[in-house]
Amino acid sequence: MNDLPAQGHVHLIAICGVGMAALAGLLQSQGYRVTGSDQNVYPPMSTYLTELGIQVLSGYREEHLKERPELVVVGNAVSRNNPEVQAVLRLGVPYISFPHAIGRFLIVSKRSIVTVGTHGKTTTTALLAWVLAKAGWDPSFFIGGIPVDFDSGFKQGGGTWVVLEGDEYDSAFFDKGPKFLHYRPEKVILTSLEFDHADIYPDLDHLKGAFLRLMEIIPPSGTLLVCNEYGAAKDVAAAARCPVMFYGDGEPRDWQARNVRVHEGRSLFEPFYRSRSEGVVSIGLIGRYNISNALAAYAIGRELGLERGVLVEGLVTFSGVKRRQEVKGEAGGIMVIDDFAHHPTAVQETIEGVRAAYPGRRIWAIFEPRSNTSRRRIFENEFSQTLGRADRIVVAGLYQPEKIPEGDRLSPAKVVQEINRLYGDSRAVFVEKADEISPYVIEEAKSGDVIVVMSNGGFGGVQEKILRALETKMA
Repeated sequence: MNDLPAQGHVHLIAICGVGMAALAGLLQSQGYRVTGSDQNVYPPMSTYLTELGIQVLSGYREEHLKERPELVVVGNAVSRNNPEVQAVLRLGVPYISFPHAIGRFLIVSKRSIVTVGTHGKTTTTALLAWVLAKAGWDPSFFIGGIPVDFDSGFKQGGGTWVVLEGDEYDSAFFDKGPKFLHYRPEKVILTSLEFDHADIYPDLDHLKGAFLRLMEIIPPSGTLLVCNEYGAAKDVAAAARCPVMFYGDGEPRDWQARNVRVHEGRSLFEPFYRSRSEGVVSIGLIGRYNISNALAAYAIGRELGLERGVLVEGLVTFSGVKRRQEVKGEAGGIMVIDDFAHHPTAVQETIEGVRAAYPGRRIWAIFEPRSNTSRRRIFENEFSQTLGRADRIVVAGLYQPEKIPEGDRLSPAKVVQEINRLYGDSRAVFVEKADEISPYVIEEAKSGDVIVVMSNGGFGGVQEKILRALETKMA
């Protein structure tokens, strides 16, 4: 595995995942010949790989290994029984996990800043990477999304630092440890900690255990920045051997965002360090969570020694991340927004952020239960409460329900029923098939509405279908 030749062939199993697709681009940029396979080939990752000229083979088949690559990277959702994995094992082809590949091909000897937590990882990582880039530090980065300013989820920069999004999900079928343990963190931002990934963590205590392992590997010379609004985050931070700083509206507190306001789609706030204001900061993002993400990036920037003016310039010019409150367009006075929210807390924060940014407009929430946790009944009540904060709600059927035991499945119909019971009207409907959502919305939407589509996957292209149908209707 250590003698991978220059221009050698690397094959990625499950290449269309956001992280794996970016890894494919990174490897190609380093001169390797890259191929991959996946059973779920859909935009934006399929489009991204096509634009790079990387061959994507449909499905998982033994013959995809007929050229015998020098190295195979195995995605974390791929099981040992996968036909390509079986071929790799039989042929004796070297294989590694996705996070191992990040350590080997990107981090190498650089110093790592890793963002972890249940919410806000992608945006916070992208913010910090952009701030450091604007400061002239030429950072490397790897982000689980595509920042608009970079138009790629990765970069191999010439600077000292690498900025990484650290996922707590397991690494591979042969490595059940969380991905972030491979990233050799020196500085860590812990944005939040709530129960998630119910397919691999039975409860919050087991999830906290993964983060406790992370605390053990931050060196005493490192730094941990923790959002103080989550009891579980503060619990694990107590185990850190390095200096700890806190941010947010809870206690203890080093950094806080005060005097928050929204003006023309931008958020303005003042970062306070231990009760002392550092002046007004403006950022083109909306919602309380995004202000928290910006505060975290600002605080770490100050910890790294960046001057306030440099940080302000970085934040004010940040353009966001695709699929994170991304405005897809507006037709007939109806706006369509695409968002990645799939946890009840994220759903609530997204809806409230959009409402604050567009006061007086009717807010639609169109939600697909797609993640391993959202497809389970664990948060059935919470989804009813959070989705109900919108004015009109459409809940789709579960994505691949057969992969969740029947007794464990969330019931979209029950979520809708509870929303209508709680709010005393018929604001919510269950539309099982994604293809039927656009016609329903087009019939019911009116000028002034803001339609927020929330899913952590392709959702059958609902976002684009709604916008195209609106444009056709207005033509």
